Amino acid sequence: MADAKACAGRVERLRALMAERGWDAVVLRNNPDLRWLTGSERTFDYEIAHTAVVTANGLWLHTDSRYYNTFLERLGADCAWEIDMEVVPPATWAARRVAAARARTVALEDTCELGFFDDFNAACMTCGIACLVARLHGDICDLRMVKDAEEVALMRRAQEVTDEAFAHICEFIQVGQTEQEIRVELENYMLSHGADELSFGTIIASGPNGANPHAQPGERRVAEGDLIVMDYGAGYHDYHSDMTRTVCVGEPSSEQRAVYDVVRRAHEACAEAIHAGVIGRDVHQVAVKVISEAGYGEFFGHGLGHGVGLEIHENPNFNTRWDRPVPEGSVVTVEPGIYLPGRFGIRLEDFGLVTADGFEPFTASTHDLVIVGK
Repeated sequence: MADAKACAGRVERLRALMAERGWDAVVLRNNPDLRWLTGSERTFDYEIAHTAVVTANGLWLHTDSRYYNTFLERLGADCAWEIDMEVVPPATWAARRVAAARARTVALEDTCELGFFDDFNAACMTCGIACLVARLHGDICDLRMVKDAEEVALMRRAQEVTDEAFAHICEFIQVGQTEQEIRVELENYMLSHGADELSFGTIIASGPNGANPHAQPGERRVAEGDLIVMDYGAGYHDYHSDMTRTVCVGEPSSEQRAVYDVVRRAHEACAEAIHAGVIGRDVHQVAVKVISEAGYGEFFGHGLGHGVGLEIHENPNFNTRWDRPVPEGSVVTVEPGIYLPGRFGIRLEDFGLVTADGFEPFTASTHDLVIVGK
Protein backbone atom coordinates (compact mmCIF):
# COMPACT_ATOMS: atom_id res chain seq x y z
CA MET A 1 0.00 0.00 0.00
CA ALA A 2 1.28 3.46 -0.89
CA ASP A 3 2.52 5.69 1.92
CA ALA A 4 -0.20 8.34 1.76
CA LYS A 5 1.61 10.79 4.02
CA ALA A 6 4.84 10.62 2.02
CA CYS A 7 2.99 11.01 -1.28
CA ALA A 8 0.97 13.94 0.03
CA GLY A 9 4.24 15.66 0.89
CA ARG A 10 5.53 15.10 -2.65
CA VAL A 11 2.34 16.50 -4.18
CA GLU A 12 2.58 19.56 -1.97
CA ARG A 13 6.16 20.14 -3.13
CA LEU A 14 4.97 20.04 -6.74
CA ARG A 15 2.09 22.39 -5.98
CA ALA A 16 4.46 24.83 -4.30
CA LEU A 17 6.54 24.85 -7.49
CA MET A 18 3.38 25.38 -9.55
CA ALA A 19 2.38 28.36 -7.43
CA GLU A 20 5.90 29.81 -7.71
CA ARG A 21 5.86 29.49 -11.52
CA GLY A 22 2.26 30.56 -12.02
CA TRP A 23 1.07 27.27 -13.48
CA ASP A 24 -2.60 26.35 -13.10
CA ALA A 25 -2.04 22.70 -14.03
CA VAL A 26 0.72 20.22 -14.79
CA VAL A 27 0.30 17.30 -17.21
CA LEU A 28 2.66 14.36 -16.62
CA ARG A 29 3.47 11.18 -18.55
CA ASN A 30 6.90 10.14 -17.21
CA ASN A 31 6.57 6.88 -15.26
CA PRO A 32 9.19 7.65 -12.55
CA ASP A 33 7.50 11.00 -11.86
CA LEU A 34 4.11 9.30 -11.61
CA ARG A 35 5.48 6.59 -9.31
CA TRP A 36 6.98 9.29 -7.08
CA LEU A 37 3.76 11.28 -6.84
CA THR A 38 1.26 8.42 -6.51
CA GLY A 39 3.33 5.92 -4.51
CA SER A 40 1.84 3.08 -6.55
CA GLU A 41 4.64 0.56 -6.24
CA ARG A 42 5.42 -2.15 -8.79
CA THR A 43 2.76 -0.83 -11.16
CA PHE A 44 4.69 1.05 -13.82
CA ASP A 45 6.60 -0.83 -16.50
CA TYR A 46 8.27 0.01 -19.79
CA GLU A 47 5.12 1.38 -21.44
CA ILE A 48 4.12 5.05 -21.35
CA ALA A 49 0.51 4.20 -20.61
CA HIS A 50 -0.57 6.75 -17.99
CA THR A 51 -1.31 10.46 -17.85
CA ALA A 52 -1.76 12.66 -14.79
CA VAL A 53 -3.20 16.14 -14.37
CA VAL A 54 -2.34 18.03 -11.20
CA THR A 55 -3.95 21.31 -10.16
CA ALA A 56 -3.99 23.27 -6.93
CA ASN A 57 -6.91 21.20 -5.67
CA GLY A 58 -7.22 18.18 -7.95
CA LEU A 59 -5.34 14.97 -8.80
CA TRP A 60 -6.43 12.92 -11.81
CA LEU A 61 -4.80 9.82 -13.27
CA HIS A 62 -5.71 8.17 -16.57
CA THR A 63 -4.70 4.56 -17.28
CA ASP A 64 -6.12 1.51 -19.04
CA SER A 65 -7.54 -1.88 -18.13
CA ARG A 66 -4.10 -3.50 -17.84
CA TYR A 67 -3.22 -1.36 -14.82
CA TYR A 68 -6.50 -0.03 -13.42
CA ASN A 69 -7.13 -2.69 -10.77
CA THR A 70 -3.50 -2.62 -9.68
CA PHE A 71 -3.74 1.12 -9.07
CA LEU A 72 -6.88 0.61 -6.99
CA GLU A 73 -5.19 -2.11 -4.94
CA ARG A 74 -1.98 -0.13 -4.42
CA LEU A 75 -3.57 3.22 -3.60
CA GLY A 76 -6.60 2.13 -1.61
CA ALA A 77 -10.16 3.41 -1.49
CA ASP A 78 -9.29 6.66 0.28
CA CYS A 79 -6.51 7.80 -2.04
CA ALA A 80 -6.37 11.42 -3.16
CA TRP A 81 -6.18 10.50 -6.85
CA GLU A 82 -9.23 10.16 -9.08
CA ILE A 83 -8.38 7.21 -11.35
CA ASP A 84 -10.19 6.27 -14.54
CA MET A 85 -9.67 4.16 -17.64
CA GLU A 86 -11.90 6.00 -20.06
CA VAL A 87 -11.22 4.66 -23.56
CA VAL A 88 -10.03 7.91 -25.09
CA PRO A 89 -6.64 9.14 -26.33
CA PRO A 90 -4.50 10.38 -23.43
CA ALA A 91 -4.10 13.86 -24.92
CA THR A 92 -7.86 14.21 -25.31
CA TRP A 93 -8.40 13.04 -21.74
CA ALA A 94 -5.84 15.55 -20.43
CA ALA A 95 -7.34 18.41 -22.43
CA ARG A 96 -10.79 17.68 -21.02
CA ARG A 97 -9.44 17.73 -17.46
CA VAL A 98 -7.66 20.99 -18.12
CA ALA A 99 -10.87 22.46 -19.53
CA ALA A 100 -12.88 21.32 -16.49
CA ALA A 101 -10.27 22.92 -14.19
CA ARG A 102 -10.41 26.17 -16.22
CA ALA A 103 -6.62 26.15 -16.34
CA ARG A 104 -4.99 28.87 -18.40
CA THR A 105 -1.32 28.02 -17.95
CA VAL A 106 -0.53 24.31 -18.29
CA ALA A 107 2.99 22.91 -17.91
CA LEU A 108 4.25 19.72 -19.56
CA GLU A 109 7.50 18.02 -18.59
CA ASP A 110 9.95 17.97 -21.47
CA THR A 111 10.24 14.19 -21.17
CA CYS A 112 6.85 13.82 -22.88
CA GLU A 113 6.69 12.55 -26.44
CA LEU A 114 6.57 15.21 -29.15
CA GLY A 115 3.52 13.45 -30.56
CA PHE A 116 1.67 13.80 -27.25
CA PHE A 117 2.63 17.47 -27.03
CA ASP A 118 1.18 18.11 -30.50
CA ASP A 119 -1.92 16.03 -29.80
CA PHE A 120 -2.53 17.86 -26.52
CA ASN A 121 -2.38 21.25 -28.19
CA ALA A 122 -4.77 20.05 -30.90
CA ALA A 123 -7.14 18.57 -28.31
CA CYS A 124 -7.15 21.83 -26.37
CA MET A 125 -8.24 23.65 -29.52
CA THR A 126 -11.01 21.07 -30.07
CA CYS A 127 -12.17 21.63 -26.48
CA GLY A 128 -12.17 25.40 -27.06
CA ILE A 129 -9.28 26.02 -24.64
CA ALA A 130 -6.87 28.86 -25.24
CA CYS A 131 -4.09 28.04 -22.76
CA LEU A 132 -0.41 28.79 -22.54
CA VAL A 133 1.55 25.50 -22.61
CA ALA A 134 4.74 26.00 -20.63
CA ARG A 135 7.55 23.47 -20.39
CA LEU A 136 9.10 21.92 -17.33
CA HIS A 137 12.81 21.40 -17.92
CA GLY A 138 13.73 18.72 -15.41
CA ASP A 139 11.86 20.48 -12.61
CA ILE A 140 10.34 17.31 -11.18
CA CYS A 141 13.71 15.54 -11.50
CA ASP A 142 15.06 18.29 -9.28
CA LEU A 143 12.23 17.83 -6.77
CA ARG A 144 13.01 14.10 -6.73
CA MET A 145 16.64 14.78 -5.78
CA VAL A 146 15.62 15.17 -2.13
CA LYS A 147 14.49 11.82 -0.79
CA ASP A 148 11.97 11.36 2.01
CA ALA A 149 12.18 8.74 4.75
CA GLU A 150 10.22 6.11 2.79
CA GLU A 151 12.51 6.40 -0.22
CA VAL A 152 15.64 6.14 1.92
CA ALA A 153 14.30 3.04 3.68
CA LEU A 154 13.57 1.30 0.36
CA MET A 155 17.07 2.01 -0.96
CA ARG A 156 18.67 0.81 2.26
CA ARG A 157 16.82 -2.48 1.85
CA ALA A 158 17.87 -2.75 -1.79
CA GLN A 159 21.48 -2.28 -0.75
CA GLU A 160 21.24 -4.92 1.97
CA VAL A 161 20.37 -7.46 -0.74
CA THR A 162 23.22 -6.13 -2.91
CA ASP A 163 25.76 -6.49 -0.11
CA GLU A 164 24.58 -10.01 0.64
CA ALA A 165 24.98 -10.86 -3.04
CA PHE A 166 28.57 -9.64 -2.98
CA ALA A 167 29.44 -11.97 -0.09
CA HIS A 168 27.81 -14.83 -1.97
CA ILE A 169 29.50 -14.23 -5.31
CA CYS A 170 32.94 -13.97 -3.72
CA GLU A 171 32.48 -17.54 -2.50
CA PHE A 172 31.15 -18.67 -5.88
CA ILE A 173 33.81 -17.39 -8.31
CA GLN A 174 36.33 -19.93 -9.57
CA VAL A 175 38.94 -20.04 -12.31
CA GLY A 176 37.43 -21.18 -15.60
CA GLN A 177 33.95 -19.72 -15.13
CA THR A 178 32.70 -17.34 -17.79
CA GLU A 179 31.67 -13.78 -17.06
CA GLN A 180 28.14 -14.70 -18.07
CA GLU A 181 28.04 -17.62 -15.61
CA ILE A 182 29.08 -15.28 -12.80
CA ARG A 183 26.47 -12.76 -13.87
CA VAL A 184 23.68 -15.35 -13.84
CA GLU A 185 24.65 -16.52 -10.36
CA LEU A 186 24.80 -12.98 -9.01
CA GLU A 187 21.48 -11.93 -10.50
CA ASN A 188 19.71 -15.13 -9.48
CA TYR A 189 20.94 -14.67 -5.93
CA MET A 190 19.54 -11.14 -5.71
CA LEU A 191 16.20 -12.10 -7.22
CA SER A 192 15.82 -15.06 -4.87
CA HIS A 193 16.93 -13.17 -1.74
CA GLY A 194 14.68 -10.13 -1.62
CA ALA A 195 15.12 -8.15 -4.83
CA ASP A 196 12.05 -7.81 -7.02
CA GLU A 197 14.02 -6.54 -10.02
CA LEU A 198 17.55 -5.68 -11.10
CA SER A 199 18.71 -2.09 -11.04
CA PHE A 200 20.32 -2.49 -14.47
CA GLY A 201 22.14 -5.05 -16.58
CA THR A 202 24.94 -6.41 -14.42
CA ILE A 203 28.51 -5.68 -15.46
CA ILE A 204 30.97 -8.53 -14.96
CA ALA A 205 34.25 -7.58 -16.65
CA SER A 206 37.33 -9.73 -16.15
CA GLY A 207 40.95 -9.13 -17.05
CA PRO A 208 41.35 -6.71 -19.98
CA ASN A 209 37.56 -6.35 -20.27
CA GLY A 210 37.64 -4.49 -16.97
CA ALA A 211 39.38 -1.59 -18.73
CA ASN A 212 36.05 -0.86 -20.45
CA PRO A 213 33.89 0.86 -17.80
CA HIS A 214 30.58 -0.40 -19.22
CA ALA A 215 31.73 -3.75 -20.57
CA GLN A 216 29.04 -6.37 -21.06
CA PRO A 217 29.59 -9.87 -19.67
CA GLY A 218 30.43 -12.47 -22.27
CA GLU A 219 32.07 -15.85 -22.75
CA ARG A 220 35.55 -14.89 -21.56
CA ARG A 221 36.73 -17.35 -18.91
CA VAL A 222 38.19 -16.08 -15.68
CA ALA A 223 41.90 -16.80 -15.25
CA GLU A 224 44.29 -16.80 -12.31
CA GLY A 225 45.47 -13.26 -11.63
CA ASP A 226 42.46 -11.56 -13.22
CA LEU A 227 40.83 -8.55 -11.67
CA ILE A 228 37.04 -8.68 -12.05
CA VAL A 229 34.98 -5.48 -12.03
CA MET A 230 31.43 -6.18 -10.81
CA ASP A 231 28.93 -3.32 -11.12
CA TYR A 232 25.37 -4.28 -10.20
CA GLY A 233 22.40 -3.54 -7.97
CA ALA A 234 19.13 -4.87 -6.61
CA GLY A 235 15.78 -3.17 -7.12
CA TYR A 236 13.23 -3.09 -4.33
CA HIS A 237 9.72 -1.66 -4.72
CA ASP A 238 10.91 0.41 -7.70
CA TYR A 239 13.95 1.90 -5.93
CA HIS A 240 17.51 1.00 -6.81
CA SER A 241 20.89 0.25 -5.36
CA ASP A 242 24.19 0.69 -7.20
CA MET A 243 27.51 -0.81 -6.17
CA THR A 244 30.82 -1.74 -7.76
CA ARG A 245 33.52 -3.94 -6.33
CA THR A 246 36.70 -5.16 -7.99
CA VAL A 247 38.04 -8.51 -6.81
CA CYS A 248 41.15 -10.49 -7.71
CA VAL A 249 41.25 -14.15 -8.69
CA GLY A 250 44.19 -15.38 -6.67
CA GLU A 251 46.97 -13.17 -5.40
CA PRO A 252 47.18 -9.73 -7.04
CA SER A 253 50.42 -8.37 -8.46
CA SER A 254 52.17 -5.47 -6.77
CA GLU A 255 50.96 -3.18 -9.58
CA GLN A 256 47.36 -4.29 -9.17
CA ARG A 257 47.55 -3.61 -5.44
CA ALA A 258 49.11 -0.19 -6.03
CA VAL A 259 46.45 0.88 -8.53
CA TYR A 260 43.71 -0.45 -6.29
CA ASP A 261 45.09 1.63 -3.44
CA VAL A 262 44.94 4.78 -5.59
CA VAL A 263 41.27 4.14 -6.43
CA ARG A 264 40.46 3.46 -2.79
CA ARG A 265 42.17 6.65 -1.65
CA ALA A 266 40.29 8.65 -4.31
CA HIS A 267 37.00 7.10 -3.23
CA GLU A 268 37.52 7.79 0.44
CA ALA A 269 38.76 11.34 -0.16
CA CYS A 270 35.64 12.08 -2.20
CA ALA A 271 33.32 10.56 0.40
CA GLU A 272 34.98 12.77 3.00
CA ALA A 273 34.39 15.86 0.82
CA ILE A 274 30.64 15.32 0.40
CA HIS A 275 28.13 17.33 2.39
CA ALA A 276 24.97 19.30 1.70
CA GLY A 277 25.73 22.38 -0.38
CA VAL A 278 28.96 21.14 -1.90
CA ILE A 279 29.28 21.77 -5.64
CA GLY A 280 29.14 18.47 -7.55
CA ARG A 281 31.97 19.44 -9.86
CA ASP A 282 34.25 20.14 -6.89
CA VAL A 283 33.81 16.61 -5.51
CA HIS A 284 34.62 15.16 -8.93
CA GLN A 285 37.81 17.21 -8.97
CA VAL A 286 38.90 15.60 -5.69
CA ALA A 287 39.01 12.24 -7.47
CA VAL A 288 40.79 13.75 -10.47
CA LYS A 289 43.45 15.24 -8.19
CA VAL A 290 44.18 12.02 -6.28
CA ILE A 291 44.28 9.88 -9.42
CA SER A 292 46.30 12.41 -11.43
CA GLU A 293 48.90 12.88 -8.71
CA ALA A 294 49.42 9.11 -8.74
CA GLY A 295 50.11 9.26 -12.48
CA TYR A 296 46.84 7.77 -13.77
CA GLY A 297 44.86 10.90 -14.66
CA GLU A 298 44.42 9.95 -18.33
CA PHE A 299 42.85 6.64 -17.30
CA PHE A 300 39.90 8.14 -15.39
CA GLY A 301 37.46 9.62 -17.88
CA HIS A 302 33.95 9.29 -16.49
CA GLY A 303 32.07 11.27 -13.86
CA LEU A 304 32.65 10.43 -10.22
CA GLY A 305 29.01 9.73 -9.41
CA HIS A 306 25.31 10.40 -9.85
CA GLY A 307 22.02 10.44 -8.04
CA VAL A 308 20.03 7.23 -7.52
CA GLY A 309 16.36 6.66 -6.77
CA LEU A 310 13.46 5.54 -8.92
CA GLU A 311 15.91 5.71 -11.80
CA ILE A 312 19.45 4.42 -11.65
CA HIS A 313 20.78 7.72 -12.96
CA GLU A 314 19.21 10.80 -11.43
CA ASN A 315 20.26 14.26 -10.36
CA PRO A 316 22.49 15.50 -8.79
CA ASN A 317 25.78 14.55 -10.40
CA PHE A 318 29.47 14.59 -9.57
CA ASN A 319 31.04 15.52 -12.89
CA THR A 320 32.65 18.47 -14.66
CA ARG A 321 29.25 19.83 -15.78
CA TRP A 322 27.38 19.91 -12.46
CA ASP A 323 28.03 23.38 -11.05
CA ARG A 324 25.10 23.40 -8.62
CA PRO A 325 25.00 22.62 -4.90
CA VAL A 326 24.17 19.05 -3.90
CA PRO A 327 21.09 19.16 -1.65
CA GLU A 328 20.74 17.54 1.73
CA GLY A 329 18.69 14.35 1.42
CA SER A 330 19.93 13.39 -2.03
CA VAL A 331 21.22 9.84 -2.58
CA VAL A 332 24.39 9.63 -4.66
CA THR A 333 27.12 7.27 -5.82
CA VAL A 334 30.88 7.66 -5.40
CA GLU A 335 32.64 5.57 -8.05
CA PRO A 336 36.17 6.53 -9.12
CA GLY A 337 38.09 4.15 -11.35
CA ILE A 338 41.30 3.57 -13.26
CA TYR A 339 41.18 1.72 -16.58
CA LEU A 340 44.39 0.52 -18.26
CA PRO A 341 43.53 -0.49 -21.86
CA GLY A 342 44.28 -4.10 -22.73
CA ARG A 343 45.27 -4.92 -19.15
CA PHE A 344 42.77 -4.35 -16.34
CA GLY A 345 40.38 -1.92 -14.72
CA ILE A 346 39.47 -1.08 -11.13
CA ARG A 347 36.36 0.71 -9.84
CA LEU A 348 35.10 1.09 -6.27
CA GLU A 349 31.54 2.34 -5.77
CA ASP A 350 29.32 2.99 -2.79
CA PHE A 351 26.07 4.87 -2.66
CA GLY A 352 24.38 6.66 0.19
CA LEU A 353 22.76 9.72 1.70
CA VAL A 354 24.02 13.30 1.62
CA THR A 355 23.56 14.77 5.08
CA ALA A 356 23.96 18.30 6.40
CA ASP A 357 27.59 17.67 7.29
CA GLY A 358 28.66 14.53 5.45
CA PHE A 359 27.95 11.36 3.50
CA GLU A 360 26.28 8.28 5.00
CA PRO A 361 26.95 5.20 2.84
CA PHE A 362 24.25 2.56 2.53
CA THR A 363 26.91 0.16 1.22
CA ALA A 364 28.41 -2.08 3.89
CA SER A 365 30.81 -4.25 1.84
CA THR A 366 34.52 -3.86 2.53
CA HIS A 367 36.80 -1.48 0.65
CA ASP A 368 39.64 -4.00 0.96
CA LEU A 369 40.72 -5.84 -2.18
CA VAL A 370 38.99 -9.21 -1.84
CA ILE A 371 40.75 -12.31 -3.17
CA VAL A 372 38.46 -14.94 -4.68
CA GLY A 373 38.80 -18.38 -6.26
CA LYS A 374 40.79 -19.86 -3.40
